[in-house]
Amino acid sequence: MSVRSIWWAAAIPGAEAPFDTAHLRVFYPAKPTGSDAERLSGVFPADPVGAPYPVAVIVSGVNVGQEAYRWLAVELASRGYVAVTYDWVGELFGGLKGITPGVELAAAKPDAYGTRATTPSVPVILDALKTMTGPVAGLLDLDNVALIGHSAGGTVILQSARFFPTVKAVAAYGTHTMVATMLGWPAGTVLPAQVDSPVLLMNGENDGVINGSADRYGSSPEKRDPISRTFDEALPDAGGDNVQVTFSGANHFGIVHPVDETAARAFLDLPAETDPAATRAALADVTTAFLDVHLRGASGDVLDKALQNPDIAGIRRR
Repeated sequence: MSVRSIWWAAAIPGAEAPFDTAHLRVFYPAKPTGSDAERLSGVFPADPVGAPYPVAVIVSGVNVGQEAYRWLAVELASRGYVAVTYDWVGELFGGLKGITPGVELAAAKPDAYGTRATTPSVPVILDALKTMTGPVAGLLDLDNVALIGHSAGGTVILQSARFFPTVKAVAAYGTHTMVATMLGWPAGTVLPAQVDSPVLLMNGENDGVINGSADRYGSSPEKRDPISRTFDEALPDAGGDNVQVTFSGANHFGIVHPVDETAARAFLDLPAETDPAATRAALADVTTAFLDVHLRGASGDVLDKALQNPDIAGIRRR
């Protein structure tokens, strides 16, 4: 299947200019016609056969540009989804600016958590997709959405998904809901995830970034890892629909390609002990199968087959 992409933008309410715009890239299944319009514009029509297409929004980690997830967006689009990545350069911690999934710290404090989303960007992105013109106009199934998050992007979608009724599945890699003590929570607190949909929680065996951040949560690397605690303590029992998948020898940036060594916190990560390309292939298969089950109504056998990959070290369900 041919994959093409177009760009869009969304204004972030309450953000001060010039840090008030998210720039989207929308990847879609295309059907080239060989027309003069294609030759002159570089824009191909969407393939109408699979429309309306379920939508997967990929929410990045802090200072990880959307190009790092292009490989995954292309994989998803090649398998019949419209995949959306975006960059928002906005407020980070300590007054710094950078690429952010959007984190409203006030919404994560004890007196507010669970009353509203902790991310201001995701609802804006979903609204922006409703206004798109061009080849995908009218071809998006915006009542059938998946959120896919990495690192901090995974945290905010786990904290927020239930506030977006069109979200039917959540997938997150290298993330958890353990919360910083600076927000007023007791040390070691794992916040209950705000999700009404099935969750695919993914991680690598060699995640050095999460271990390197343990002091934020009043915890230590020697204690039980926050990703497994999130799976056990933060997620509701979903009758086996919630799945935790651990990839053999993968690290925190196993979902990223290429890894940008000049930004973010890759310097904290442990070396990957499995070929990163093999990890990405397994991750794409598992993620797509999970979405197929929960967005397209595919049989659970589809996911079971994807989970038989030899580069998967562990599988848990609840």
